[in-house]
This record gives sequence, structure tokens and C-alpha cells, in this order.
Amino acid sequence: MKLSLFLFVFLPFFPGFCPLVQSSYHDYSDALSKSILFFEGQRSGFLPQNRRIGWRGNSGLSDGWMYNTDLTGGYYDAGDNVKFGFPMAFTTTMLAWSVIEFGDLMPPNELRNALVAIRWATDYLLKTVSQPNRIFVQVGDPNVDHSCWERPEDMDTARTVYAVDAPNPASDVAGETAAALAASSMAFRSVDPGYAETLLRNAVQVFQFADNFRGAYSDNSNIKDGACPFYCDFSGYQDELLWGAAWLRRASEDNSYLSYIENNGKTLGAEDNINEFGWDNKHAGLNVLVSKEVLEGNMYSLQSYKYSADSFMCTLIPDSSSSHIEYTPGGLIYKPGGSNLQHATTISFLLLVYAKYLDRTSQTVNCGNIIVAPISLRMQAKKQVDYILGDNPMGLSYMVGYSNYFPQRIHHRGSSLPSVIDHPEFIACKEGSIYFNSTNPNPNVLVGAIVGGPGEDDVYGDDRADFRKSEPTTYINAPFVGALAYFAAYPNPS
Repeated sequence: MKLSLFLFVFLPFFPGFCPLVQSSYHDYSDALSKSILFFEGQRSGFLPQNRRIGWRGNSGLSDGWMYNTDLTGGYYDAGDNVKFGFPMAFTTTMLAWSVIEFGDLMPPNELRNALVAIRWATDYLLKTVSQPNRIFVQVGDPNVDHSCWERPEDMDTARTVYAVDAPNPASDVAGETAAALAASSMAFRSVDPGYAETLLRNAVQVFQFADNFRGAYSDNSNIKDGACPFYCDFSGYQDELLWGAAWLRRASEDNSYLSYIENNGKTLGAEDNINEFGWDNKHAGLNVLVSKEVLEGNMYSLQSYKYSADSFMCTLIPDSSSSHIEYTPGGLIYKPGGSNLQHATTISFLLLVYAKYLDRTSQTVNCGNIIVAPISLRMQAKKQVDYILGDNPMGLSYMVGYSNYFPQRIHHRGSSLPSVIDHPEFIACKEGSIYFNSTNPNPNVLVGAIVGGPGEDDVYGDDRADFRKSEPTTYINAPFVGALAYFAAYPNPS
């Protein structure tokens, strides 16, 4: 029996540990702080003196040399040392959207930390679109990287740069990058208007690239082997075109983008796959975002987007006749595949945002057999958030460093290997295997990281090798920042 399983058999006998008891209180403010802090552990590039995660050091300082350009910075997506542009851009959009909707509820220091987290990404994304008719979509060969277990500070694997040049397409990554830069321009508008203008100007340009040369980035022969199967565009590029245009419309208030989402909705499949939202599929988020103009601006030409948003909300309400989202016995939203908590965090965020839009206009959602008020949407979100923080059959917080019981053996190179401070000697590619295979807890606690989460039976084994459950990702955390900001201000929603 593995030690990780052994611990879970005997943990219930530890004082104060009672896995089946539901918590009546969560420190959402503490969880918010930690959810933002996590991003500092994912940083690539030259780290500042005021960094708060002391066990991380500089890494990837030569990124971009193959193209004689500076591609340092940005974030590693998960527990590896690759910078994938597609999920990084989505992460950035969600961090920015969190600040746009709930930043006014954040304590000033946490709002500042959230903006720092966004800017670490946007500074990098600006570099990826700095050359005309070219977008850099990835740095690092994942196949080589994944064959090693080494600290980012020790990386000696190929830092392959993946670029898409016109007329080859990258509508998905470029569309998501446009969304990220446009949303971030709104987040920075009041604190750094010059930077906000730079972000918006670049968003306009990269969207033109996305729209002019239509197609999926992972269909390019020079990209496919690097992006797939990790971050292939599985669901098509059309949703990112609408998503990018919708964010440009909101950030710029330019009517040309309004016309775009009015006229291209049907041809780009706005009514397809409306119950999904994540790094690959933007439909549910798109519909919620666009619905704001219908609800608050009476923009009835966009009514079809609101119908889809309403339909999605109804699928999430167990008492609704159209409910069909799968839940675990413990109440967690569950979708097959890895990193399941990405669905719980994105959907929780959308529930809260839609509730906000409905509240502002005193509206409800008609689900046929029941009328759903904003409070019902907020309570659904709260159940997911509380589950992640410990109200689950394991009695375990799936956020590292929150509460007394959280995953100890996350699938994360930097966390599981000795830090460069404690072990300054170089640890080569295969020399890290002993740490990967160790049953000891990770020596460096990646505070705020949310792991992939339990299976459909609510069971979590705390096994470093089970990356589908034990690996954190930036796009799990990003929407959770917004959700926690709301509940930190309103722990008992009404």
C-alpha cells in the first residue's frame, strides 16, 4: 500500500480530523490571498526582489533566443516548465475578468497583488505579438520537458519556440490573446491608463490576425507536435473569434465589434456547445459576457446569447427540468477527463457573474418548471467553492496551504524538488526521479495551488504520479480568484 493511501486510511484518527463533518465557516479572505499568491510560484523569467515565494528563483532567461527575440516571463501552465500560450491567455482573461467584476470587493493590497499577477502575464503576451503577422504560441518542447523531473531553475532541455506566421492560422490563440489584452486593459484603466491603452491597441491588432487568417493553431504542422495532445484546439477556433470580439466590444465600446458578434453568431457556432467553459471552449463564458448588454443595455439583437446563458444556468440547478450537469455524490460538478476542478471554478465564477448582471436589472431566469433568482445561482456557486475548501467527503482542502488538511504530494516539479536555496547544486533531468517517486510530502509548499481534484467518487489519493488529480494549473486558480473575492465580501449571499 502506498504511503499516500496509508495516510488517508489513518488520518481520521488524528485529533480534530472528521472528514464527513461539513464546515460552517470558511476564511474566504485567507483563501483569496493564497489563490493569488499561487501565481508567483508559476512565474518564469527574472524574479523581482520583492517576490513572496522564496523557494523559487530565476528561470527561462534565454527564452526566445532561437528567434533572436525576448520571450522571457509569463507563467508555466501547471507542474511542468513549459509556457503554453493558449491556456496562459485564458488564465489572463479570467484573472482580469475577476478584477473587473469583483475587484472593488477586494482589499486594496489583494487588488494590487491581483493586478501584479495579471501584468506578469500581459507583459509576456505583449512580447508574443510584438512582430507583425506573427504570434509566438509556446516556449518549451513538452515531450522533452515531460521526460525530465527538474526544477525550472535547472532547466537544460530545449526551449523550443513555436511561432505562427501569416497566412498560417492561429485564430484560437490569437483570439484568446485579444480577449486577455482587452479584458486586462479594463482592469488597468483606472490605475495605469497608459498601459491600458497599450493593451487595448495590441488587442485590436492581434484580433485582426485571428480573424484574417482563420483556423486552429494546432493544425499547423510545425505546431501540432508541440501543442498536442496537451493543448490542442479540440473544440474549434470559432468560439475564440466571438470571445475576442466580445471582449473588444466591452473594452472599447466600438460598434464594429458589436456588429461582429451580431452578424457572426450563427456562422461561428455561438449556439453550439453552450454548456462548456474552459481554456478550449469559451461558449458559456461568451454567452454570459454578451448577456450583460442585453440585460443592462437592452441590446435585443444579442438576445440569442442571453437565451443560451439562461439555458446554461438552468442545467446547473438540480431542481430544474433541464438539469443535466453531473455531480459527484458529495456535490461537486464533475466532467470526465483530467483536472476536474477547472470546471467547478469556471462555472462557479460564471454563476456569480450572471447573478450580478441579473441583480442589477432585477431579473430572474425562467427554467420552465421553476423561476431561478440570483440568490439560487450564488448558492450553487458557494457549494462548489466550499467543497473545494474542505466541505467534502474527504474533509480535505483542495487548495494547498489552506486549512490544516490539504494535498502534500502535488504533481509539480518546483514544489517536489529541493529548492535552489536548500540545494544549490544542479539537479539534472533524470536525477529528479527520486523526488518524483518519493512518498515524502513535497518540501516546498506551493501555497494557494488548487489541484485537479477528486474523481467522480469524491476520492483523492494524494499521489504525485496521478497528475490528473494532483497537478495544479493556472486556469483552475484564475476564476477562483473572482469567486473568492465575492464570498470574502459576502460570505452569506442574499
